[in-house]
Amino acid sequence: MVVQNKIEELRSRADGPGLMAGYLDSLSLLERLHRLLLDVIKDEFERLGELEINPVQALLLFNVGANEVTAGELKTRGYYQGSNVSYNLKKLVEAGYMHHQRCDIDRRSVRVRLTAKGREMRDNVEALFARHAQGMETQGVISFDAMEEMNHTLRRMERYWSDQIRYIY
Repeated sequence: MVVQNKIEELRSRADGPGLMAGYLDSLSLLERLHRLLLDVIKDEFERLGELEINPVQALLLFNVGANEVTAGELKTRGYYQGSNVSYNLKKLVEAGYMHHQRCDIDRRSVRVRLTAKGREMRDNVEALFARHAQGMETQGVISFDAMEEMNHTLRRMERYWSDQIRYIY
C-alpha cells in the first residue's frame, strides 16, 4: 500500500497521468525501435545472403568502424540488447571479421579492430543506414530539423538517466 501511495503521489506531481503515460509510451517506443532496428539489419543481411553474423554483431562492426577499441568502449558506444559483447567479439574474431590483441598496458584488456572482411560488412550496414536516412527524408517521414530536435531530446533523457545512476552510487 505504501508503494502504491508513493506511485500515486509521484504521478500527480508529474503533471498528472498525461506525462506519465507519455513517458511510458516513450520507453516502450525506444525498446520497440531497437528491436525493429535489429530486424531491419537481419532482413538486409538475408537479402545480401550474409548469414554468418547476427544483427548485434553487425552493430558491433559498425560501431568499431576504423577504430581500435576495447569491449568496454564498445559497450558505451552502443546498446546491444540482451547480448554479451565479449562473446560476440570472440565470435567475430573467430569468423575473421576482427583482429584482436592484448593491451600492452593492461594484459587483461583486449583491443579489437576490423579486418578487411569486417570493413566490408560494416560498409553494408552503413549503406543500409544511409539508404534509410535518405528514404526517411525523401518520403517525408522526418525532416532534418525534426531529427535534430528528437536527438536533442533523447540526449537530455540519456543525461537525466545517467545522472540518476551516478546519484545512486
